[in-house]
Amino acid sequence: MGINTFKYLLIFVVSVLLQVLIFNNLLIAKIIAPFFYILFIVLLPFDTPRSLLLFLSLALGFTVDIFTNTPGVHASASLLVGFIRPGILGILTSRETLDSITAPRVKNMGFQWFATYVTFIVIIHHLFLFFVEAFTFDDFFITLLRVILSSILSIILIVLSQFLIFRN
Repeated sequence: MGINTFKYLLIFVVSVLLQVLIFNNLLIAKIIAPFFYILFIVLLPFDTPRSLLLFLSLALGFTVDIFTNTPGVHASASLLVGFIRPGILGILTSRETLDSITAPRVKNMGFQWFATYVTFIVIIHHLFLFFVEAFTFDDFFITLLRVILSSILSIILIVLSQFLIFRN
């Protein structure tokens, strides 16, 4: 238990630091902003208790909010993702698979499954985040374009992390 706790604490800290120090300063064409920090929620073990999942999701978003001066925006988007994650896993994966495999990784579940899973999580996160941030539907299509382009970049970065960081 201690090794896993340390591993996930390290993923939490590194994903927040990468987001705050690198990805928040990376704004492409003034509309594309990657949000890499949700990697932590994506990688949590399948058997994470729901209350712990929600607490960790909120803590992750709140930590990013503190560093980016965005009160509650990232916390609420992360909490939403933590809330819907079990439902997405239930749709994408059989109960037997969830019981036999410990965590969602490309090496455990395959590239196609992992990419689909990440795509659902990232799009829901970004839809909520960008529309709450805009707090209006006046520029609906510009905000939707930001969601789509930022989601593509975030998905690429998260899936790539599997091959760069979590390789055998």
